[in-house]
Amino acid sequence: MIPKAAMTDLDAALLAGQCAPSTISMYQRDAAAYIAWCKSAGVAPVDSISLARWRTHLATATTMSPNTINRMLSAVKRIVREGASQGFTTQENAAQFKQVAGVRKVAMKERTRPHNRVRITPADMRRMCDAPDTSTPVGLRDAALLATLASTGARIASIAGLTIGQVAKQGRGYIVSIMGKNESEYRPVPLTVEAHKAIMAWVASRPAMSQHVFTSFSGRGNRATTEPMSEVSAWRTVQRYAAQVGLAHIKPHDFRRFVGTQLATRKGVHIAQQVLGHKDPRTTLQNYVLSDMAEDVTEGLY
Repeated sequence: MIPKAAMTDLDAALLAGQCAPSTISMYQRDAAAYIAWCKSAGVAPVDSISLARWRTHLATATTMSPNTINRMLSAVKRIVREGASQGFTTQENAAQFKQVAGVRKVAMKERTRPHNRVRITPADMRRMCDAPDTSTPVGLRDAALLATLASTGARIASIAGLTIGQVAKQGRGYIVSIMGKNESEYRPVPLTVEAHKAIMAWVASRPAMSQHVFTSFSGRGNRATTEPMSEVSAWRTVQRYAAQVGLAHIKPHDFRRFVGTQLATRKGVHIAQQVLGHKDPRTTLQNYVLSDMAEDVTEGLY
């Protein structure tokens, strides 16, 4: 057996071919945070006791939500498990890491972010999507980005890295091919005619051609590049237009919840589940369908 010391860097590249690139990137960030803490604490990253102590540190010395903490713990455990399968550590060590429990949400409910799920109404979404100045290249790109997020419900990582080849005509409409988190194959996701038109307008007029749909601008002069937008840049773009129309705390994932809520209300949960790519409809219901309960529903009860 290869000793535990053979695996000290927790390289998420071990997951190549097992997870989507965006997932691997997220796992790498979480593993890097864990390793940095281990170095500062003088403990060995490959020992499961270190992971348990890191959990305590995250719960007591940070303001992270329980969901974030559990995601970070899971990332480390997933990398160690794959390391064991490739012989870089022992199966016994991977089993010890697996036994490290996450934090309990009920015990940290005060950490739950008050704006974790912000409702976007159809009128709000229309105002955001109409906000970009399409007389400028940046505005054209941003209008296409917002319309694509609002009509596909795809994650920001999938849309930021979208390529021209992933956009296609299908039947009576259009689709984008998306490989989401934990998916092994591309799947078609509906794209509205409006979003497709916005994408084509942007691609046809942009200063620099690229295989990527949403390319970036650099420098104070907004010089067009052939590189795709980063997730951070796409996130900031969403927040900028939300603020411009007077909406606070809007995140790209709120666009995903908007699509899930509207589809579930109009077409049923099964359709929402298919578009969002969830294997279990309970995931759709619990996390992506926001209640339409009216604020005055209890008026007149007595």
